[in-house]
Amino acid sequence: MNSQNQDAEERHRQRMQRKKTVVDAGIARADEERGVLIVHTGNGKGKSSSAFGMVARALGHGMRVAVVQFIKGSGTTGEEVFYRRFPEVEYHVMGEGFTWETQDKERDIRTAEAAWQQACRFLTDEAFDLVVLDELNIALKLRYLSVEDVIEQLQQRPEMQHVVITGRGALAALVEVADTVTEMKEIKHAYKAGIKAQKGVEL
Repeated sequence: MNSQNQDAEERHRQRMQRKKTVVDAGIARADEERGVLIVHTGNGKGKSSSAFGMVARALGHGMRVAVVQFIKGSGTTGEEVFYRRFPEVEYHVMGEGFTWETQDKERDIRTAEAAWQQACRFLTDEAFDLVVLDELNIALKLRYLSVEDVIEQLQQRPEMQHVVITGRGALAALVEVADTVTEMKEIKHAYKAGIKAQKGVEL
């Protein structure tokens, strides 16, 4: 190795050493252990997909999981078919489809309230390690549910219970109390090019 390469290698080693020092210090500071509230929002694809990836991760650790879907319900999805195979997962599809399909606001509100009652059963049961509230953000944005009531229940859940909430348009009040918030940004989507929803991708 010539001197130029040696110098580059040494600079890289020093940069990585500094980075490791920073990362190690951050890990040492993060010593609190408790359930976290995670919000996936934004117009891009991947909010529910990420949540269901966490379901797989939780199952890998032998955890018990509950899923409540608030809006989806007009068709069966691959994740529903898959996760219903696991006795560790309680899966409830409580929606009746998107609002432009139902076209009945009062019915949508009743459906959202029923889904929330189901969610509250899990949010008060310490036997569930992870609770996924899929598309709850939409129900909150449309004011089908009170965000204040939802936040109060979330804050009273078992100490070690993790919750993931998905859906576009997360309200500021929910973002404020969440521990981790990710916004999915759409760059391109096959649907806008005329490609229908595909099994294993959207369905």
